[in-house]
Amino acid sequence: MNDLEVRVADTERTRDDAFAVRQAVFVVEQGVDPEIEYDDHDETATHFVAYDGDEPVGAARLREAEPGVGKVERVAVLESRREHGIGRAVMDAVECEARAQGLESLKLHSQTRAAGFYRSLGYERRGEEFEEAGIPHVEMRTSLE
Repeated sequence: MNDLEVRVADTERTRDDAFAVRQAVFVVEQGVDPEIEYDDHDETATHFVAYDGDEPVGAARLREAEPGVGKVERVAVLESRREHGIGRAVMDAVECEARAQGLESLKLHSQTRAAGFYRSLGYERRGEEFEEAGIPHVEMRTSLE
């Protein structure tokens, strides 16, 4: 992990790389149906991809869910690359872009097992656990102010 870079996936190649990470994590590893992994929001969301050198190792997307509130979705790090700071770097890039877009706060649906990671970044849990794509989740929010 000597050459980690997170960038907005604004070309066909970088977007394909972000989708490849999502495919590996959500569809292959976690068994999420591809029909729900990829949706209409992919067309309009801001996508992010993390590279270690030339290898795509992480991804996320950001969209404005309601005025001033961004929703962070599809945060993924390849299983073999977890616990190396990639998720934190991806979230830093997402939050920086969200501020640049003028968003005031962010929300996300964290897999319950990942809630501690988001809590360490300043996100607070809202409400009860629920199921999404057959996986337990909790809603979490943070202010960007």
